[in-house]
Amino acid sequence: MKRINFLFVFVLAFALILSACSSSGGSDKGTANKGNDKDSNSTSKEVTIVWAHGKDTTGADQKAVEAFEAAHPNIHVKVQEMPNDTGQQHDAYVTAFNAKSSSIDVINMDVIWPAEFAQAGYTLPLDRFIQQDNVDLSQYNQGALSAAQFNGKQWAMPLYVDAGLLFYRKDIVKEPPKTWDELIADAKKYQGKNGTKYGIVFQAKQYEGLVCNAVEYVTGYGGKFIDKDNNVVVNSPETIKGLNKMKEIATSKFVPDNITTFTEPETETAFIEGQAVFARNWPYLWASSNDKEKSKVVGKVGVAPLPSGDNGSASALGGWMMGINKYSKHPKEAWEFVKFMTGVEGEKIEAINGGKAPTINSLYQDEEVLNANPFFKEKGFQDAIANATSRPVAPNYQEISNIIQIHVSKLLAGQESSEQAVANMEKEMKAAQK
Repeated sequence: MKRINFLFVFVLAFALILSACSSSGGSDKGTANKGNDKDSNSTSKEVTIVWAHGKDTTGADQKAVEAFEAAHPNIHVKVQEMPNDTGQQHDAYVTAFNAKSSSIDVINMDVIWPAEFAQAGYTLPLDRFIQQDNVDLSQYNQGALSAAQFNGKQWAMPLYVDAGLLFYRKDIVKEPPKTWDELIADAKKYQGKNGTKYGIVFQAKQYEGLVCNAVEYVTGYGGKFIDKDNNVVVNSPETIKGLNKMKEIATSKFVPDNITTFTEPETETAFIEGQAVFARNWPYLWASSNDKEKSKVVGKVGVAPLPSGDNGSASALGGWMMGINKYSKHPKEAWEFVKFMTGVEGEKIEAINGGKAPTINSLYQDEEVLNANPFFKEKGFQDAIANATSRPVAPNYQEISNIIQIHVSKLLAGQESSEQAVANMEKEMKAAQK
């Protein structure tokens, strides 16, 4: 299987590289940077830029492209569809960019990629574009914005956001718990009520979802894995306290015996079949819980921010960004597209037609957006989005993630204490940075 996946990524990346000869040059033959930097429409030259992203089944991306082209008649956007598997998509970009291919101008980026791509020199820093066009960064979700910052620069712009949420049974729980200790008390108290078997279900398997859950506990208690200056700071009393709370819940009698095998699908299934009082999952669980064809808890589901630790509530950040290929022959036009898509008009189109949660805060008061997405009106959802926190921002994120996964898994299995886990993580993270 690994050989097949490698071949798929290689063939896709090779095709992207070859396409540079035919599609990336555009009609202006590299003269796109001439003219007024603030107004790409000031030139009469027509330019085609290529936007690469995973398959969109909603039609929202096409509507957004049409709106952009109507406002920028000299800039045409060609969509390059990439695999939906983010690992395959990531590897295809890496292969193409290592070859200095200019076949792609704009890419959608998972929130965990910007630092890696910046360090590798794959993407352009956007600061000069942001400054010259006076883009107000304060209007954005700050967690989403910070996920694309590395070495003091902005390497991508947030397109839409995802965040961890607490779902609960409204027919059992009157008010959602405000702290993790309150959740523990409620999970014990209500386990078994109205046909439930578990107090809470969440993602505890050794994979990326475990990192997201760990980040929520650690950040909620004031800890960090890596700070904004890329220093390893995992070995702290705050991180230890957060991990201890995570272990207390994961090893309790109110979670499934096999909780360390749970990913999102297992969490979803348990909750919509009425087996759990609480569930930690992503926003999609709301729609799934209210699907009359498969859910047994339709109309009985509430949503709230995740419980607080000593330092407040924290939700792991998910979602996607937009960045510009360093080797693009049309960086100015690429920026115009990124600016549009991640601006009010672009994000509004994506929210209304694609159900994607905006990263611009004001859109959560927009009537058209809320009419299309009633779920966005939920205070619990809005509060969770506001509290979204990024996973460790590091150029070698995959290595950092693997280290966290291994030692948190050992913690939950009783093979390491929290003190041993953070000490081992500290040692291995520092070694990975050398």
